[in-house]
Amino acid sequence: MTTPSEQGDGRLDPGLSAIMSERRQLINLSYRLLGSLADAEDVVQETYTRWYAMSRQRREAVESPGGWLTTVASRICLDLLGSARARRESYVGEWIPEPLPDRTEWVGGRPGGTAAEPSDPADRITLDESVNMAFLVVLDAMTPAERVAFILHDVFCHSFAEVAEIVGRTPAACRQLASSARRRIRDAQAPATPAARQAHLVRAFKQAWEAKDIDALVGLLDPGATVIADGGGLVSAVLRPIEGAEQIMRYAVDIVTRAPGLTILERTVNGRPGLVAQQDGVTVTVMAFDVAGDRIRHIWAVRNPEKLRPWTAGQRR
Repeated sequence: MTTPSEQGDGRLDPGLSAIMSERRQLINLSYRLLGSLADAEDVVQETYTRWYAMSRQRREAVESPGGWLTTVASRICLDLLGSARARRESYVGEWIPEPLPDRTEWVGGRPGGTAAEPSDPADRITLDESVNMAFLVVLDAMTPAERVAFILHDVFCHSFAEVAEIVGRTPAACRQLASSARRRIRDAQAPATPAARQAHLVRAFKQAWEAKDIDALVGLLDPGATVIADGGGLVSAVLRPIEGAEQIMRYAVDIVTRAPGLTILERTVNGRPGLVAQQDGVTVTVMAFDVAGDRIRHIWAVRNPEKLRPWTAGQRR
């Protein structure tokens, strides 16, 4: 029996390097389409399985292996997005995209990775504006076709003719889908706040939180701010958004009061300043922030341990 790295005569497949070099691109694409690193890994694995399920002659007949892999991965993601809403109905509480650490802090990007056996660098997501948490949350509210058309065209620079082949619509329809997605993003996004200012506000929030400084906390939060937590039914977490600076302040103070051993650390979350809460050296919560001007308007707190594996691999439990 041959492996994907061998030809029938046992020699290494000369095309393997070129094919596997597409892996990082496919991981990046699938994560942006699904908001889940674990699902993205599964999509890429399935894509390569389909590639090597073809005969050698069929593979050699493919003019652009990279294009073939992208098309197949995108179609798998499109199918998954179509069923995601039904799956979310049984999800306990709010669903938040999986948070990603900075590449310098990446411990186990592939689910199951460990400090002793870290993930392949090719699995690491390129952290740019298309993966910040606020952006991913807006993407998650789009229709599957909108999301795929927008990501493929605006983020990965595929032509609308290529997008049309993937989503099964005309190029003109795909252009409209991408345009609709852009409007959603423009409507949801606040004017950009400099990274240094974002970091300052997140640090000030951390310090006020640790000190239980009620006035400082309220002053850092937009009056209409929201907190959304995701425990996935596996750990305790509020099941509905907490709205308003006063309510958020009370919730934050209650947490540190009930968990005196909690350690709050400043970390990069999906390319932006965020916070990580650790209990006995183990990451239990990752928080992403959305800043508008001089106030924090959204906080996303991911507690579902299945979504924290890149943060917890190798940590002692």
